[in-house]
Amino acid sequence: MSEPVRVVAAGDHFILPPLITAAVRQELACEVRELTLGWPLEPFGPVAEVTEASDAEDELIDALAGAQVLVTQMGPVTERVLDACPDLRLVVVCRGGPVNVNLDAAKRHDVRVCFAPGRNAAATAEFTVGLMLAALRRIPQAHHLLAGEGSWQGATYYTYEHSGLELEDLPVGLVGYGAVGSRVARALCAFGAQVMVYDPYVRGEIHGLRVSSLDELLRRSRVISLHARLTAETRGLIGAGELALLPEGAVVVNVARGPLLDEDALCDALESGRLSAAALDTYATEPVPQGSRLFGLRERVVMTPHLGGASRAVAEKAADIAAAEVGRWVRGEPLAHALT
Repeated sequence: MSEPVRVVAAGDHFILPPLITAAVRQELACEVRELTLGWPLEPFGPVAEVTEASDAEDELIDALAGAQVLVTQMGPVTERVLDACPDLRLVVVCRGGPVNVNLDAAKRHDVRVCFAPGRNAAATAEFTVGLMLAALRRIPQAHHLLAGEGSWQGATYYTYEHSGLELEDLPVGLVGYGAVGSRVARALCAFGAQVMVYDPYVRGEIHGLRVSSLDELLRRSRVISLHARLTAETRGLIGAGELALLPEGAVVVNVARGPLLDEDALCDALESGRLSAAALDTYATEPVPQGSRLFGLRERVVMTPHLGGASRAVAEKAADIAAAEVGRWVRGEPLAHALT
């Protein structure tokens, strides 16, 4: 291009605009306009015809005046935004999927759309193992009793009846073996766990033992950790029937997507004592409704508010992946992660 490309770095409080600007300027000389967007009022809720986006169409339209490129995480790239920004030619989303972009409208406007796969795989895998350990050894409960209430009652966990399980030699089943699941498998093997994997779409060597069916995996696992993608096929993948196959006292971990797991069935299994614990970072509805049964099970459930992919390295990797796509587009090279 003969004239400098105009880029809008529409970041937020996680993917900071200066991170995007610095990464883009490492790739090419360009004019960068920074915009800080807020998070949605209801996290991961719909905005117009897109989802998981900031409610900031007007601010985005103003910032995009004359710009050819948008790099963002939460910017709502709706049909209205695309209609109002005829110079826009490339949108790069700093996340694993462009759920904040109306892809059909982008195709009609001849706008290329790219995303940043794999940017949070390591962070999510580490967080998964952390939650697993927290649930197995009841670390948050003991911390709350001592640091929150000044009580030494958590010492009762140092009895055979109340103590937890250790990962060494523990049969752990992974449902899904993608970028996150494969990293979790490697980490668990380092702990000495007996890792088993069910993923009908993965071929080749894996860390652990490949299991041919989900039912077999559940019957053999003292802990299961979910790493499948959320699709029409996997929604509700683990329900009452599947939980009933787990051995008595098993533990369920979900740092993937909430709707993979039937929460009511999980609560039933926890309340009955069939499951000893669960560790959750994602939920069927987010934020978790105040009346959720999960809050009444805090002694058995470790809960975090969708933080698995939140690390500084993730923000930096996302900006770098996005900037590399901008550089390819400007140089006329094939895009690595394009959907339109």
